[in-house]
Amino acid sequence: MQLSALYRYPLKSAGYESLSSSRVEALGLAGDRRWMLVDESNGRFLTQRLLPQMGRIEARYNDAGGLILSAPGCTSIEVALPGPDAELRGVTVWSDSLRVPDAGDAAAAWLSAFIGRACRLVQVPENRARQVDTGYAEPGDKVAFADGFPLLLIGQGSLDDLSTRVGWPLEMLRFRPNLVIQGAEPYAEDRWKRIRIGELEFQVAKGCSRCILTTLDPHTGERSADREPLATLKTYREREGQVYFGQNLLPRGVGELRVGMEVEVLE
Repeated sequence: MQLSALYRYPLKSAGYESLSSSRVEALGLAGDRRWMLVDESNGRFLTQRLLPQMGRIEARYNDAGGLILSAPGCTSIEVALPGPDAELRGVTVWSDSLRVPDAGDAAAAWLSAFIGRACRLVQVPENRARQVDTGYAEPGDKVAFADGFPLLLIGQGSLDDLSTRVGWPLEMLRFRPNLVIQGAEPYAEDRWKRIRIGELEFQVAKGCSRCILTTLDPHTGERSADREPLATLKTYREREGQVYFGQNLLPRGVGELRVGMEVEVLE
């Protein structure tokens, strides 16, 4: 088995970056989901579940750690990494509340105009990251703005099997993984507890429950009228009212990942 793809999402629920290599840090891939949009009025996080057009926003890092944002029909804007004196904003991600730096009025105006909703752009430094659910992790395991865990892994064999069941080839990016593994049988990752990729070890924490976001075309943001592939997943991957596809990981160390590295199941 080998690592066949690496994906990073600098801005939560916006466009992706395909990487050939990446540093793994305590919060997952370096730069992954460190930025987020929140409702201006209440600080609640915003995603494609409510605003499919967010998937058309492209966010890329500049050399100073800030973002370059672009979107169809818009002039690109550069957003500086908030400094230590930046205004802190109270935000909510699912049941977690935290205070994080706000990226300023210009970014907020640009993004609000594109998504058609008053919002703010925020960024999370490592020292303000959230604790991962201790039902699946150790005290001190942290996550940035990802839904619940630092990393998501999906086996290519699992996607190929789902595509066969649905009847057309599905894009892996519908499921927004960080790591894609080639060479395992479908859903083999369900049985893994610990894996090693190169010199790095990862704990397999729990299956990833899926939502309506999987029915969005990752390039256009259009929602499938037949609710695929979620409808098919529900027929054979549903447990206790949740539909599972992919596995959430916790990094057990820092280091470098490269596409092509060997993957070993330790437990």
